[in-house]
Amino acid sequence: MKKKTLSLNALALAALLCGGAAAQAQITVYNDHTAFLAAVTNAGTDTFDDLPMSPLPTPLSRSAGIHSYFASAGPASIFFPAGTGTDHWLSTADSTDSITFSGFSPGVYALGGFFFGSDANGAFLPGTTVTLTALSGETRTVSLTDTLTTTFLGFTSDVPLISVVLTASEIGGAVWPTANDLTLAVPEPGAYGMLLAGLGVVGFAARRRRAR
Repeated sequence: MKKKTLSLNALALAALLCGGAAAQAQITVYNDHTAFLAAVTNAGTDTFDDLPMSPLPTPLSRSAGIHSYFASAGPASIFFPAGTGTDHWLSTADSTDSITFSGFSPGVYALGGFFFGSDANGAFLPGTTVTLTALSGETRTVSLTDTLTTTFLGFTSDVPLISVVLTASEIGGAVWPTANDLTLAVPEPGAYGMLLAGLGVVGFAARRRRAR
């Protein structure tokens, strides 16, 4: 009986340690679009191509496949989409503003997209630097230099994302923070399995303690 109790306690401790590691929210950064997509499942993309090329209020209620979220501009102004032809991008009306992605639907652990700078006319501005800050249980900040319209950055977290903020550096002149093809996703099924298994062990150990 004693050995069984020790075994259950050990399993419960292991599950709690796994849960504690998840609570610390290890954020992984991806600079490669293909690698990011390989690390997630149920990915959905918001292309922003439905946005009119005119001022838009903030926040915007948006969806990326089955996932929903809010995009906010501020603190000074509103959104003003940029881009060319039918390829529309999400950008701000004031170059000093940031774009905040938040209010994600349950289960969104990953966010990626193409991030760069645009000019006052909404055209791509080469040689710019943008910074993204992801918040879950920890905060991770990454700066992208000499960005192109194909510059990708993605974050995955062990716990649901709270927000991702995009800002542009104005060193050398005004730059408008710009995003395109924002992708939201959930973890691979294996990550869910580990979490559920840990919770199951903790629950089983608790029931055995109550029975004794």
